[in-house]
Amino acid sequence: MTLKCSVLASGSTGNAVYVETKKQRLLIDAGLSGKKMEELLAKVDRTPRELDAILVSHEHSDHIKGVGILARKYNLPIYANEATWQAMEQSLGPIQSEQRFHLEPQTVTSFADLDVETFRVSHDAADPMFFTFHHEGRKLALATDMGYVSDQIKGTIHGAHTLIFEANHDMNMLRMGKYPWNVKRRILGDMGHVSNEDAGKALSDCISSHTQQVYLAHLSLDNNMKELARMTVSQVLEEKGFYSEGKPPLLDTDPYRPTELISV
Repeated sequence: MTLKCSVLASGSTGNAVYVETKKQRLLIDAGLSGKKMEELLAKVDRTPRELDAILVSHEHSDHIKGVGILARKYNLPIYANEATWQAMEQSLGPIQSEQRFHLEPQTVTSFADLDVETFRVSHDAADPMFFTFHHEGRKLALATDMGYVSDQIKGTIHGAHTLIFEANHDMNMLRMGKYPWNVKRRILGDMGHVSNEDAGKALSDCISSHTQQVYLAHLSLDNNMKELARMTVSQVLEEKGFYSEGKPPLLDTDPYRPTELISV
């Protein structure tokens, strides 16, 4: 199997995912500093010099902090949709015209031997979108930064061999926590983030017999814990007749350490 991935970083402090095939190496978002992104890639024995492109999901700083510096330093093309380009232009700094490419939502684009399917999500950004990756019959789905999971999203990512899926917060921790009410309302709203419980409900409509692992991603540092996310999601899946004997395994992601580079 030649479709591989690593969740380099995941959480409110910064997000990045690395995807590769025999002919293509992509970075999806770069929400940490250029230096930190170099360090994270090095931990999976890769360097930015090997990248073919950066794909951007949306313009929030925890997804684009290192995009501009990496693109300039390593002469990398950047792919984003039109609204996201407009929203992030000032934050990125100067980018040469020959490095600017458009990747619109609800399309499929071929990057050498890798097909990238884009889909819209409900989040408080200009035109946020995420991705499924298809290569030689293998499917990897990346879906975070969602206020809710639409039927269209479920249909798009259903049956992926590997899922990277948002489990942002525990409802009780968020409600009882220190965040001001307007921030809590944003997170809980339809353009915010998916809770552990809602992640479990959505995943019950997305996983299939093909699904080999699920990474729980974009966990809040203040309003969630890895163990709590895993426990809540697994309980919901069990109630719905999934997750028997711990399958598919629910795997952690981390804000500061990459996951192992695995075959999808």
